[in-house]
Amino acid sequence: MNTENQQRNPVLLVHGIDDTGAVFHKMAGYLGLQGWPVYSLDLFPNNGDVGLDELAGQLTDYVTATFAPEQGLDLVGFSMGGIVSRYYIQRLGGINRIQRFITISSPHNGTVVAYGSQRPGCVQMRPDSIFLKDLNSDAVILEQLDFTSIWTPYDLMIVPANSSQMPVGSEVIVPVALHPWMLTDPRSLAAVKAALTKPIKLPFLKKASN
Repeated sequence: MNTENQQRNPVLLVHGIDDTGAVFHKMAGYLGLQGWPVYSLDLFPNNGDVGLDELAGQLTDYVTATFAPEQGLDLVGFSMGGIVSRYYIQRLGGINRIQRFITISSPHNGTVVAYGSQRPGCVQMRPDSIFLKDLNSDAVILEQLDFTSIWTPYDLMIVPANSSQMPVGSEVIVPVALHPWMLTDPRSLAAVKAALTKPIKLPFLKKASN
């Protein structure tokens, strides 16, 4: 019996703009074969028509409905999903539930591509937006869990690509040519696996009691 697999947290995958949970098909299969219980949800609407804070509320509701209160979780957010996940962690109490947090090509400092739309969710992902400035003002909160940002310098959706860099946590650069390939490239999958196998910094029940 594989005791390591028994100890692995459920992994919740959060998709990006104009995507659904189906975008994680390859990653979910890869992690599932290696013993992780994998979950994903479909955020709606997924096109930026509502703010990322509203989508984070959907994430909160999904976690509450799906997992027992004492269950620690690992969270993986792709692109916009990483920012939605940050709002959940930093503003909606997720810091007390999440033990490992991974973002993949997320615009932590905005992307100029977001200037192409006036939709609320896109406005929030612009460089120097009020929304991102607020999240980044206390990003140090993420030091309470194991946080990893995975990104590619060749990203044409996250512009500049180094917007995915954060002053906290770990960083993994994967030289993948296209934004969507970050979810399927073997190097990205290996980086996610490595991040999910790191020792937990602090059980969430202890964090909640502090």
